[in-house]
This record gives sequence, structure tokens and C-alpha cells, in this order.
Amino acid sequence: MARLSALRRCVHAFANPFLFHPALLIGALMIDTSQLTESDLSARLVPVALGGEIMSYGFARCFHEAYGVKTMVISAVDVKVTSSSNLVDYRVVPAMGQGDDAIMDFLRKLGAELAAAGKVAIIFGSADWHARILSQNKEELSQWFAVPYNDFELLDDITQKERFYAICEELGIDYPKTWTFDCADPNVVIDAESFTYPLIAKPSNSARYDLMDFPGKEKVYEVQTPDDLLRIFDLLREAGYDRELVVQDFIPGDDDALRSLTTFSDASGDVRVVSGGRVVLQDHSPARIGNPMCILPERVDRIIEDAKRFCKHVGYRGFGNFDIKYDARDGSYKFFEINTRPGRNTYYVAQGGANIARLLVDEYILHREIPYQEAYGDTLYTCVPKKVIERHVSNPELRDEVLDMYRSGHTGYPYDNPRDTFAHKLYARVTFMHQVQKFDRFMGSGKNA
Repeated sequence: MARLSALRRCVHAFANPFLFHPALLIGALMIDTSQLTESDLSARLVPVALGGEIMSYGFARCFHEAYGVKTMVISAVDVKVTSSSNLVDYRVVPAMGQGDDAIMDFLRKLGAELAAAGKVAIIFGSADWHARILSQNKEELSQWFAVPYNDFELLDDITQKERFYAICEELGIDYPKTWTFDCADPNVVIDAESFTYPLIAKPSNSARYDLMDFPGKEKVYEVQTPDDLLRIFDLLREAGYDRELVVQDFIPGDDDALRSLTTFSDASGDVRVVSGGRVVLQDHSPARIGNPMCILPERVDRIIEDAKRFCKHVGYRGFGNFDIKYDARDGSYKFFEINTRPGRNTYYVAQGGANIARLLVDEYILHREIPYQEAYGDTLYTCVPKKVIERHVSNPELRDEVLDMYRSGHTGYPYDNPRDTFAHKLYARVTFMHQVQKFDRFMGSGKNA
């Protein structure tokens, strides 16, 4: 189907010279990977990562370990801790900050160049909006790249939080009590006095929201009073956000009540690899709030089975990352959302024993059956020094357990790679130690002193 569509586009392009683009002709050739073997990959495989953040580096480590190849990292900005690595071919591309059309023009040209050179490319991104643009343009991009994302109809459906909760309701998966309000509807009236506070409020469409910039923007809003709720709704509406605002029951508990679960599913929706853990500490800076910074391996039967049923039910393929919170009031685990891409902390799957790059290649390029694996292990995923744990983890038993892992050397920081360049190691150390100052700024210093 992709080959036929490509040929049609080429015919149309020749018929209309104003639409002709060289990449359309070259892309129509499509490289045949049916005879490709793993031994060919060291010379032909080109991973392409959108975004220069920690997720891209974690995948670059795994691609290099598995196949000895560098990952091409495409970013609008120079993220020094990544660009200084000898594991990547880092390219600063202004088009990445110029909207979907500019990005697609760049990817067409890049795909044509790689195909003409006989390369086998796989493309993935580190943000929700990367997932959306790659999924929306999957058919065209598949001329040149393996695109490890679900079809856009599914991706768009399950990332709308109200739809995600409807599926959870259908499958008997626990989720927080939820209300939605359409920011695009001028007639919406919120009876703010009818709620019990505190609440949590967040945009239903995080990919659209991530691209917006306005004063007072937060990833997730804590709602303490009726006035807070009305202010947040008006703030998003006036900023031009035109999807639903999701308002949820606040589930009590600190960061350590949160759980992260990563799954990798095959084309039948069957989960082949699962990993996850208990969030020890999440980022508390307004722009990055909710990103886990330290995760303790922890296996919970119930959430694994719930995630498996969800993926099978919707036919989900590839990496998915579920955000979950333990509710001590009734002992349940409430599912908040699925991120339809690898999370920024996906490297914990590799720490648990499953090479995340090999999963992509086996499923999307070599089309191999992937044996079932639970990748937990005994390594703490962390992006913060132990001083941050000492100061900002309030649960004494958890704090002691985590500090014991620091003392015993059972910790892993994705950027901590002794085989990388001196410059990378320096930037990685600075990034790591900077977390002390950042957490003190947003959480206060000496909390547990």
C-alpha cells in the first residue's frame, strides 16, 4: 500500500511540475529489507532520533551496544550533553522549530538521501508532538524509514484522556474520577462550587498543549479552590487552547505513590516486554513537572495485567508508557494516561535487561518474534545525586532503601557512560549535579535535614 501510494504521488508530481520533489521519486523505490540479516545492520542501519534530550541518548547507547552504529539526532537546538557524545551524529536543524511542514520537507530530503545510499533507517521522537507528526505522516515516511508508531486514528483516540478513561471503564481498569470541559465552547459554564477540593487539572491533548507558550503555563495544575479552577479554565481558553480541560479527583500521596510502567507490544497487541517501577522523585520545575527523575524497580501484578488487557484490546503496537498512581484510600492503582511513545525514562527497560533498540529493530525491521520478558532487575534509575534523595524524599523507609542502592553502586544514570568522550562526561556530570540546586529551588533546601 505504501509503495502504491508513493508511485501515485510520483505520477502526480510529474504531471504537475510545481509539486515535483526529488524525494518523492527516490522514496518510491523503497528499500527491500526482506533479505536483510542482523549482520548487515552494522553497515546499513541508521537510527534517527528527533530531539536531543535524555531519551535520545539512552536509545543511542542501546543502538551502539547492539549494532555498533551511531544514532543521527535531529534537534532545533544544541543540547551539549548529547551533541558532545561519540555515539551520535548530532545535527542542529532549524526546521525542527518551524512547524510540521518544514519538518516534513526536511525528513523527505533526509529519507531520500538515506535510501539513495542504501541505508535502512528507523525514526522515532522524544516528545508527544514528535509521535503525532510521525504517526500522521506514517504512510509517506514509510517509503524511507521504519516508523514505530501506531496509525494516527488509534494514537489520536487513546491520547484523548476522556477516551482513555472510557476504555479503562470498559475494561475494568481503575482510573481517577474525571470531568472534562471544552475550552473551545464559549457556552461552557463550570459549577466550580460543586467540587470537592483539592483537584488536579490538565489539558486532554498534551501534544497540542506542549507546543503552546504563555504566561502561567504549567504541565499539570493543582486546584485548591473554586476560584483556582475558573482561573485555570480561563487561562487556557484565552491562550488559544481549543481542546478539553480534564479535571480529576486528587489522589493523595507524594511522588512515591506514582508508578511508571513501560510496555512493548507486537503487531497483534500482545505485550512482549514489560518494565516499570515506583517513582521515588519527580521533577518539580513548572515546565517539567511530572517527569520521573528517580525510579525504583518494582513489579506489580495488577498493573501489568491491566496494561496487557488495554494494549490487546486496542491493538497497540510498540512502546507505550503508562502513568499510574497508588491510591492508599482503597489500595487500588489508578491509571492516568498512556504516552504513545517511549518515555524519557525508557532507559530503565535497558537497565532491567532488555535492549530497547533491539526491540525496535526486531519488531519493525527484522520482523522477528520477541520472547516475553519482564525487565526489572535491581538497578535504580536515577538522574539526581544522592543529596537530592537525602533532602527531598520524605518517606524514611524508602529514602533509606534508595540510599543503600547508591552506596552499593546499584544505580544507573543514562548519561553516565565511561566509554563516551571527555566532553560528554563533563556535561553529564554538570547536568547531574545541577539537580541539587534545581530541587532546592523548587522544593526548598534541607527538607529532611
